[in-house]
Amino acid sequence: MPESKRIHIIAICGTGMAALAGLLKKAGHAVTGSDTQIYPPMSTLLEEAGIPCKIGYDPAHIEPNTDLVIIGNAVGKTNPEVVATLERGLPYFSMPAALGEFFLKGKASLVVAGTHGKTTTSSLLAWVLTSAGLDPGMMIGGWVKNFNSNHRLGKGNYFVVEGDEYDTAFFDKGPKFLHYQPHHAILTSIEFDHGDIYADLTAIKQSFRKFVALLPAEGLLVTAAGDPAIGEVIKGAGCRIETYGIDEEADWQAEQIHMTGELLSFDVFRRRKKMGTIRSPLAGRHNLKNTLAVIALAHEVGVPWEKIAEGVLRFEGIKRRQEIVGEVRDILIIDDFAHHPTAISETLMALRLRYPTRRLWAVFEPRSATSRRNVFQKEFVAALAPADRIILADIFAPEKIPAEDRLHPEKIISDLVALGKNARFLSTPDRIVSEMVKELAPGDVVCVMSSGGFGGIHQKLISGLSS
Repeated sequence: MPESKRIHIIAICGTGMAALAGLLKKAGHAVTGSDTQIYPPMSTLLEEAGIPCKIGYDPAHIEPNTDLVIIGNAVGKTNPEVVATLERGLPYFSMPAALGEFFLKGKASLVVAGTHGKTTTSSLLAWVLTSAGLDPGMMIGGWVKNFNSNHRLGKGNYFVVEGDEYDTAFFDKGPKFLHYQPHHAILTSIEFDHGDIYADLTAIKQSFRKFVALLPAEGLLVTAAGDPAIGEVIKGAGCRIETYGIDEEADWQAEQIHMTGELLSFDVFRRRKKMGTIRSPLAGRHNLKNTLAVIALAHEVGVPWEKIAEGVLRFEGIKRRQEIVGEVRDILIIDDFAHHPTAISETLMALRLRYPTRRLWAVFEPRSATSRRNVFQKEFVAALAPADRIILADIFAPEKIPAEDRLHPEKIISDLVALGKNARFLSTPDRIVSEMVKELAPGDVVCVMSSGGFGGIHQKLISGLSS
């Protein structure tokens, strides 16, 4: 590991940036940072780590004896601190490059990539390895309840990374995961996303091809069976490949799938040989597949079956992934990060499985760069249809999307109504809460989906129901 340095981090409050800051501090470096807004849980992480964070961007925030600056992809080359970094001739890294330089060298990097399921799968993998005593490092794009953190230094041989296909920095427009030096990897899915930086699915597949090409011949790539885009991307891969899924051709399969109380139970087969039975607190077909992927990779690195099964059973989940944030008068309020049609559909179907007799509400805010665009105008209709009650908010910051490219929530609602669904467009969180508190009844399950804060709607709902 590089010798101790004084490091300043620009845009420190992003999930990945704060995680990196925590890792650097634990590794013995002196860390400072700055950002425009400081808020939980990242502000809490930084405060507890003793990392000073200045509000706003000012060249004076970069102390004279700074050895290195790490620049987040949330800022551009005109940022005052970026300008000062360049003028002073200070060495600088992107976040992914810094992770590779400081923490991945000399480790076996286990990278989880894909359009969906990265956070859950990488978190579960890190927990299974940890509970088995392998003491891995990790950097995850979500808050893992088992660790009460999104990062872990670890003294073991493995380092688990959530591998994001989003771009790295203003000076490096390649995807983050190209910096993560994968030894083994999981590839969960490939669909169109990130419409602000990728022109189409072809461009996304090209990025994933570059990622797959990084794996060494002795490495293992665990991939979802039956995904046509993955099938194209892994052609000519130089590493070993094992597949997972419910499909008959998958190397790792699940059978005898059923819910037992709050747990999902299934038998696991590897190439038709039964490995054992798994009980998991994660509901839904997508989470079953995520779990199979983790089982395959944990098996590859030598974790005994009993330890795998124990780790899966004891996994507590991730904040903002089917997370119950409140219960008032037997009404459940659930928070989920879903913002892509596939994620929305899988989340709602998982809740149907978990709460089969309860009325299910879907409340969705189009907030991500892709969901605010009209590329998934029709797909959102099908994705939201499994709910009993559907409410759409207006798209977040519509002025940032050209009018001709914008999603039309009202059209989604009219298409759902035409299908016989109870669906409404209510533009703001306050309007949504005002209407819902009049209609919610004991037994209802409310799934609030957004990739952002959604105006604090969860607590507003809880307060409204409690009054």
